[in-house]
Amino acid sequence: MALAIFDLDNTLIAGDSDALWGEFMAANGLVDTESFREGNNRFYEQYKQGVMDIWEYLDFCLKPLTQYTLEELETWHGQFMEQVISPILLDKGFAQIEQHRQQGDHIMIITATNRFVTQNIAEKFKVDTLLAIELEMSDNRYSGKVMGTPTYQQGKVLRLQEWLNEHPEHSMKGSYFYSDSQNDLPLLQKVENPVAVDPDPELQRFAEEHSWEITSFR
Repeated sequence: MALAIFDLDNTLIAGDSDALWGEFMAANGLVDTESFREGNNRFYEQYKQGVMDIWEYLDFCLKPLTQYTLEELETWHGQFMEQVISPILLDKGFAQIEQHRQQGDHIMIITATNRFVTQNIAEKFKVDTLLAIELEMSDNRYSGKVMGTPTYQQGKVLRLQEWLNEHPEHSMKGSYFYSDSQNDLPLLQKVENPVAVDPDPELQRFAEEHSWEITSFR
């Protein structure tokens, strides 16, 4: 049994779930639309360039979650799933996951988006394990704080190692990681089988230089 690890945003889905959730909140008046949309777009551009400060971004994007009850958030997230996420789930992503499942591999998503946004998306892909940014709860609401290491850049490697320490039946032997982003180069360099999926320009260049597999789920 090998680990088959997948990035989520712009890998298994044709978009970035975190940025899209921010746009959904702005479009539905759940935040101050103009200022939040500006910040959301600015951070997403920084992410694509590989220069985003994760803590600054989390302060920004988690604040709206603190202002509503879990029931309200879950209702809106259901609408978000139906209206925004379902149309961008990629068939080739499902197919690649199924291929690994047939081989008996352990299917994992590691994403730099928080668990609130991604839990239901990961369930659509029926993965065995989701590693995401974990959010602190207080009085049945999100506190706006993060628990543990954010699964971003080198943080994905650290969180995966923590998981491996807790699950010694698994190892990196024969491991795969599928990703589109230069932000995932730290983990891509740790697995035995790195796969660049519809890669951004920096990852495309690196993958070509190192003779990595390059594919498309689009």
